Amino acid sequence: MTLHVPFLDVRSSFLEIRSELNDAYKKVMHSGQYIHGEEVESFEEKFAAYCGVKYCVGVGNGLEALILILEAFGIGSGDEVIVPANTYIATWLAVSNIGAKVIPVEPEFSTYNIDPERIEDIISPATRAILPVHLYGQPVDMDAILTIAKVHDLVVIEDAAQAHGAVYKEMKAGSIGDAAGWSFYPSKNLGAFGDGGAVTTNDERLAKKVRVLRNYGSEGKYVNEIKGINSRLDPLQAAFLKVKISYLDEWNRRRSVLAEKYRASFLDLRELVLPCVLDWVSPCWHLFVVRTQKRDQLQNYLNKLLHQTFHLYHDQKILSLFFLDLIPTSTILNPCFCASWFLQLGVYNHDKQYRS
Repeated sequence: MTLHVPFLDVRSSFLEIRSELNDAYKKVMHSGQYIHGEEVESFEEKFAAYCGVKYCVGVGNGLEALILILEAFGIGSGDEVIVPANTYIATWLAVSNIGAKVIPVEPEFSTYNIDPERIEDIISPATRAILPVHLYGQPVDMDAILTIAKVHDLVVIEDAAQAHGAVYKEMKAGSIGDAAGWSFYPSKNLGAFGDGGAVTTNDERLAKKVRVLRNYGSEGKYVNEIKGINSRLDPLQAAFLKVKISYLDEWNRRRSVLAEKYRASFLDLRELVLPCVLDWVSPCWHLFVVRTQKRDQLQNYLNKLLHQTFHLYHDQKILSLFFLDLIPTSTILNPCFCASWFLQLGVYNHDKQYRS
């Protein structure tokens, strides 16, 4: 049987649980509380419990979540932050926006996540933090990174924007480092119907600082303690997310079913490198990314089968040029991870054929 797989249909989650979402909408609209309030607080509590942390702070989007964490830790001009060379540009933008230097580290060849073995060699007296990304929903080797961070007294900030529900050694992504930044962009495994983001942490002081920073630097109305920004999770989006989080594990299970179908179907294709799943992780399969030097031919073939695919991110040379003033000139990004080798396959999970 041919599977007709759209890369993404953000409307489909609404159609599956529309009754509950409509009820959530009506509740918010009748409440008259359209900034902060009960719905945001309730979702923060629920998402913190899901992640296994003490605190969650809702913010405007995933980029601002990372910016606010960096600012709350006092990282800024003159500091260096170690990031993956292979990531979405928002990770780098967060660092550049607070005036720190982006220090990219090459990925592991198997998982495409940041390679912990390459980190220690580029740590300098200016290094303040390591910002690993659980790319495509595949958890990073956090134990190795935490060991390095402890030796060098560094902060570890997880970019968990693609890792909703992913598990590393029985710990949820976003609960392992000092803090984590989340995105609820509509395409995410846990996506809103608009923008949204969050910070999770077990650090009470950090959570309090982020709460103040997200609201113009104010803890109480018209009492501005520090220079902040406007980055608030909308109550309506919080209400929708609170409904959807109850379905996240089931939706991730469906993604896993489809990922296994892909792996079984492509196993004998020698020129196609499939995602590597290590024994100690449980991916949430935000993306199913394959690698081949015949990417365009593969994409054309799959598109003819009504299987929608997309190219992956930017060529890292573009990132190097864009951040030329922030990246040390000695940094050379590995050409074997050229974006022209990668292809994203949809992990669509709301059609009935993926529910068993």
